[in-house]
Amino acid sequence: MKDDSTEAKILEAARHVFIRKGMDGTRMQEIADEAGINKALLHYYYRSKEKLFEAVFQSVFAGFFREMKSKLVGGNTIEEKVEIIVDQYTNLLDKNPFVPHFIINEINRNPLTLTRIMEQEQFSPQLFIEVFGGKDLQKKGLDPSQLIVSLMGMMIFPYAARNLVQLIYFKDDASAYENFLQERKIFLKQMILKMIKA
Repeated sequence: MKDDSTEAKILEAARHVFIRKGMDGTRMQEIADEAGINKALLHYYYRSKEKLFEAVFQSVFAGFFREMKSKLVGGNTIEEKVEIIVDQYTNLLDKNPFVPHFIINEINRNPLTLTRIMEQEQFSPQLFIEVFGGKDLQKKGLDPSQLIVSLMGMMIFPYAARNLVQLIYFKDDASAYENFLQERKIFLKQMILKMIKA
């Protein structure tokens, strides 16, 4: 019988190791050591590093969609909703730097993974269109899906291309890049609101 507390401990340990070393640099033994269990027990729960990585990813995103939905449904103003979306996404990426690379790989390998997680959490992409006032945007000649995809790209790219951007624009200064990411949250919120209200 598998124990829920052991599985939770494995997932949390794996998340920490994946953050430090990435998917390719991580070994199952390191995850077992981090979780305080032997490698045989780890393999009993997860047969491969890939399966464990998928489980971590699913765990992270299920919580993300659940929290996003609970915060967006309600009587918030458009300004508050934009702030929630930007903060939730960037906080997810701050805490889980492996996410952008996994998303890119998973989109190419199996695009249904994220869709399945969204369905399990009853999170509809239509919610974003409603948040941004889809019908009002269309009246202004703006396609809501263009706005949403652009927003996702603007949030994810600085994390996915961190090594390159940090090297080119910040002389590989990690602290300066962190400041840039924090300032970017404000920039994104302002830019999105200008687009919506134009």
